[in-house]
Order: sequence, then structure tokens, then C-alpha cells
Amino acid sequence: MTTLEFAGGKLLLHKGPIARLILNQPEKRNALSQSMWQALPEICDAIDAAPEIRVVLVAGSGGKAFSAGADISEFEAIYATPDRTHLANDAIRHAQARLRAVGVPTIAMIEGACVGGGMGVALACDFRFAGDTATFAITPAKLGLAYSFLDTAQLVEKVGPVGARDILYSARLFNAAEAKDMRLIERVYAPQDLEAETLAYAETLAGLSRTSIATSKAIINGIADSLAAHSGNYDGLFEASFSSPDFQEGYRAFLEKRKPVFK
Repeated sequence: MTTLEFAGGKLLLHKGPIARLILNQPEKRNALSQSMWQALPEICDAIDAAPEIRVVLVAGSGGKAFSAGADISEFEAIYATPDRTHLANDAIRHAQARLRAVGVPTIAMIEGACVGGGMGVALACDFRFAGDTATFAITPAKLGLAYSFLDTAQLVEKVGPVGARDILYSARLFNAAEAKDMRLIERVYAPQDLEAETLAYAETLAGLSRTSIATSKAIINGIADSLAAHSGNYDGLFEASFSSPDFQEGYRAFLEKRKPVFK
């Protein structure tokens, strides 16, 4: 199996019929840096250019987290100005859209924490299989931020409007059983069984017509993505949240490990 490294080794692609895309920053619980977001489209291009790849498993390294979200240590630099904010958010949106559009089935194999940007990656996959000790959250409300239109549409696609309101308004952490009940994830297994069960399903998909699956995927995504045309009406609201006093308080409170005080 050939392994390709991206973003200085923070992303790995193990090529093969069942390929693996690994978020590889375990010392930061696989937090997603800007270099990782920027590399994701290139990885997706490599997947689509490899005829031997039939399925892609997306996982975090280290066994403790799929991804704890964005690398918040970068926030002060990448959100210093409106122009930098736009470039950073555009890179995240493009990365998720490109992963969503990959021509082969993608399965997020989730162990441990799946939070924030990590949830964005998981939601961009076709399926989400999790260990029963996995935990989930989308936490912009704790940072004084908003969730983008396209991210929100991707969430509503899975859990419906009421489920999305609960997840986004409360910013709460919830377990795999609840995630499955709300249809955020499709399968839950004991941690020791997660990889074998995910591989078994992937092998089933790998034995079927790549053309048929790719066509079905494009059509299903096309139906689900019909809301994307409206995103421009809300992008300004989303990006403005990054220059708000709430965000300044939220991320400083996070770095200082205290509860934010939003006014």
C-alpha cells in the first residue's frame, strides 16, 4: 500500500482498493490546521485519479479523537483581518465541498471526540460509523461564532431542522447513542469492533460497480445540494461573526481555559 503525505505529514493517504485518509495530528487530538484544510482538495484529486481506489475510510490517528475541531492556536493570525478571515473560511468550505464530491464512497470511522471542524469533515463523508464511546459537538456558540450556511445545510440534511437547532444552539457534547438516534451517524459498534465492521461494509461497496455508485452519489448530492444557491445571502452574516466582540471574548476564554462572558 502506497502512502502519500500532505500538510507536512498531518494528513496521510494510504492508497489501495480501500484507501485510508488519516487526520494525523494526535498531539492536538487531530485538530485541523489551515494547511490541512488547504491540502484536502489535493488529496481528493489524488483519490479521483486513482482507479484502484474503490472506497475511502476517513479516520483520526491515535485512537483518542477523530478530530477535536479547528486548530484554535491559529485563530489570532488567520482571523486578524476580514480578508484573512474570508480566505480561511473559503479554504474550509472548499475542502469540505471537495471531500463531499469525491467520486467513490467515503466512510468516517469515528473514535473519541468528533467536534467542530471534525464534524464538518465527518458530515462531508457519505457515512459515519462510530465507536460507542465517541462524542460529538458543534461549538461555535461557545466561541461567539456562527456556523456557515453550507455547513448548516449539511447538518440539516442529516438531522433535520430541529436536530440542527439543538446541536448548534446548545453547543453541547453528546454521545454516540444519541447521535445515532438523531441520524447524525449510521452505525455504532463497540470500539474493538469498529474497524472490522467498517471494513466489512467497505469491502461490500468495493465489490460493486464504481460507475453505478459514483452516478448515484452525484445525483443524491445534487438533490441535497439544491440549497447551496442561497448561501450567498448568508455568507456576510457568517463572516461578520469572526470580527464580533463575542468571538474575541470566546476564543480568548478558550485559550485561558475559562468560561466566556458574552455581553
